[in-house]
Amino acid sequence: GGANLMWADNAFAGVGLTLVSVSLTASTWFAAKSTGPQRRLHSAITVAAASSWTTCAALAGPFAGPLPDLYLMGGGALALSWNIRQIMRHNPDAAPAGNAAGLLDAIGLSKLKLGKAKVGETGQVRVPFELEKGATSDELTKALPNLESAMDVRPGGFRVEKSSDSHRHGVLVGVPVDPLAGTTWYPGPSAPGGSITEPLVIGTYDDTLQLEMLLPQGVHWLIAGATGSGKTEAAMDILSEALTRSDAVVWLSDPVKRGMDLGGLFPACDWVALEPDDVESMATAVMQATPARAEWLRRHAYRKWEPACAGQQTDRAHSCQSGRACGCAGMPFLIAWFEEAAEAFARLDEELFKQAANQIRATGAALVFSLQRPSHDQMSTTVRAALPSALVFGLDERDETLALSSDLLDAGAHPGQWGAGYPGYCYLAQTGMPVARQITPARTFRNDPLVLDWVTVTFADVRPPDAGEVMAAVAAGVAGQRYTDRAALSVTAPEAVDADYDDEEERTVEPLVDPEDMDLDPSVDLDESQPGDDTPLVPADAQGDLSTEDALAVMEQLLDHWLAEGRRTVGPKDFLAHAAAIGRKPTWIKNAVRQMRLDGRLVEDLKAKTPGQYKIRPRQMAGAV
Repeated sequence: GGANLMWADNAFAGVGLTLVSVSLTASTWFAAKSTGPQRRLHSAITVAAASSWTTCAALAGPFAGPLPDLYLMGGGALALSWNIRQIMRHNPDAAPAGNAAGLLDAIGLSKLKLGKAKVGETGQVRVPFELEKGATSDELTKALPNLESAMDVRPGGFRVEKSSDSHRHGVLVGVPVDPLAGTTWYPGPSAPGGSITEPLVIGTYDDTLQLEMLLPQGVHWLIAGATGSGKTEAAMDILSEALTRSDAVVWLSDPVKRGMDLGGLFPACDWVALEPDDVESMATAVMQATPARAEWLRRHAYRKWEPACAGQQTDRAHSCQSGRACGCAGMPFLIAWFEEAAEAFARLDEELFKQAANQIRATGAALVFSLQRPSHDQMSTTVRAALPSALVFGLDERDETLALSSDLLDAGAHPGQWGAGYPGYCYLAQTGMPVARQITPARTFRNDPLVLDWVTVTFADVRPPDAGEVMAAVAAGVAGQRYTDRAALSVTAPEAVDADYDDEEERTVEPLVDPEDMDLDPSVDLDESQPGDDTPLVPADAQGDLSTEDALAVMEQLLDHWLAEGRRTVGPKDFLAHAAAIGRKPTWIKNAVRQMRLDGRLVEDLKAKTPGQYKIRPRQMAGAV
């Protein structure tokens, strides 16, 4: 009304008010640029309508024409539209506003839409999210360190669970307080007397679920972690679980520490290898046993190994005899564990490993290789590719790609964040397990050597007495007396000194003497010759000009003889030393050795210190090159 009294007849005032109205509308449009498109348009319309009505009312009068009606109807409708908008801003399904929106904008995720957060009993926060079109959850994974820094939470406090149906959707999981920080001691066997096919409980996840290892399902295993990251504790947990099952036996290789940590379990293992040659024999025996184990399963009508294979075969449906139960001895599941596995890799026949790797799972055997750094100088890419499952502890960040697949690393797994400073923290990447579970941090139980002694003694009647006839025959053929006399060698861990031990008290030590030498007096010199010293390996009537077939048969006998002694490599000079028995000239013998290489009876030892050395394969493996 006052403006109308002053400017009713002033043409310049009309032009000025119009310019002011346009300027206010334009200013509102540009000022709302950082807001959403709907809010920007709504604000501009409101200012334009209000300033236009004011201009008309100042020039013509507030009660002229339709101006009163426009004020009452249009003004009320415009005000109500803002009230409605204010109410809709509190929609619980809408994107976060205020500090949360500013936080997402600060870390480059302003277009991220977060759903309603749910807090679990352990303090874990789960928030559904939706990304803009064209974005993927991998971008959110890469931004997690920025989010953790902005919220000042520990590294690894957030992870992304991808959706299997969409690149844009998933769940943001936050664990601000580390639930794995406290030490949990091994509570004892989870299923004593049960089957190895049941889960081995070795720790807990950060959502308090049990860390369960399905050893047979994982096929072959890699256990990797820096020194002090907790690999040894995990080995104690896994072996304590496995050695309390009724259908599994363990072959354990420990050439570096030689029982300093795992020695308490040695008496419970079927075979323990502490010397480099024994490690090679053990690895070769496992590989060469694959055809024999497969043949046993075929004869007893099993399509693959199952717990029933471990016991005596009293079921007519699984008999190698027609019409009746055969009563054959069982074939337990075999766990071949190579601790500090670099020694095993250095001596592993990779050709033989590649042949057996895909078959050995069905025959009821699993390989476990534990080492600090699974780099190419420790293990070949061929062997690493054949280990589909892994238990990975803290590593150097540069070694993450050596232990886990790129899919798991892209999904958020990050063992490099732990290093050796978080002992026991790990990822269990197991064949057949959902990715979301594989990237969930876990921690293994803390164990104690006293528990190993308790497991060995208390559950001695639970586990199988030996590895079965099939494995015994193969191992004896490969390792000879190293396997057949393994009990007489009394392989035990170094014992701690008893504080109550009296130095004057005598201890009885069992002498390490072969049975056939028990009657010999070590103080008496041997005779210059003994009966049989001059007896040739080949009878005299077979010497002389032998036929080609007979000469080759003598060379085969020599190989069998060397294998029975536990010898693993030979060269042409070894055959030449028996040229008289073979009955052929050196050139012929060297050609015969070359043919044995072509036939697969001998395989070149690429890791031998001297050239011209070949690994011996048993007769049944000849031709498998």
